[in-house]
Amino acid sequence: MTSSPTLVIGSKNYSSWSLRAWLLLRQFDVAFTEIKLPLDTPEFYARIGDYSPAGRVPVLIDGEVRVWDSLAICEYANECFLDGRAWPADRTTRAWARAISAEMHSGFTALRAALPMNCRKRVATPPLSVEAQRDVERVAAIWREARERHAGEGPFLFGKFSIADAMYAPVVLRFISYAIELDASARAYVETIAALPALCDWLAETVTEPLAVLHERSV
Repeated sequence: MTSSPTLVIGSKNYSSWSLRAWLLLRQFDVAFTEIKLPLDTPEFYARIGDYSPAGRVPVLIDGEVRVWDSLAICEYANECFLDGRAWPADRTTRAWARAISAEMHSGFTALRAALPMNCRKRVATPPLSVEAQRDVERVAAIWREARERHAGEGPFLFGKFSIADAMYAPVVLRFISYAIELDASARAYVETIAALPALCDWLAETVTEPLAVLHERSV
């Protein structure tokens, strides 16, 4: 394996899945080379096949290994670069962290549709469908339960930063963009994630990116 993998990502303003993998690597100080492809452009579609058999971002390239799914990238990084530190050490807690990460990975489709990721966007809370509101409430409940159980161990979901925090970071940005009303516990968690220096670096770069030409999108 190479000492410095390459992470191929999409536009930082829109690519929620890219953010998950990128933030985990940055938060744990894993050195990597970044290749950014602008979403919804001829350049993206011309180049993505060089990196990803699925034709999507993100993709981690480590020597001959290619991993093209955010959660799979996080798991690979945890095994290869972090000695397991990206999940909680306790087996029961680790199972819970994996469960909520998988729930984020495969669920919350109504929330994604109603609140597409656009880091620069700041608007009043839009009307939400019953399904989208249910998703918002479920996310807040996940955060609240994790924080109540691990409040004495640190400011993140399970005390220390983990893959679970990386998986929910884009939701934090969506809630900020659309001024979603949250309880005090969820607001505190939003503030914790939003203050991460790595996330601030990500957001700083969105300012210089071109807006999507065809439509606002979230991937």
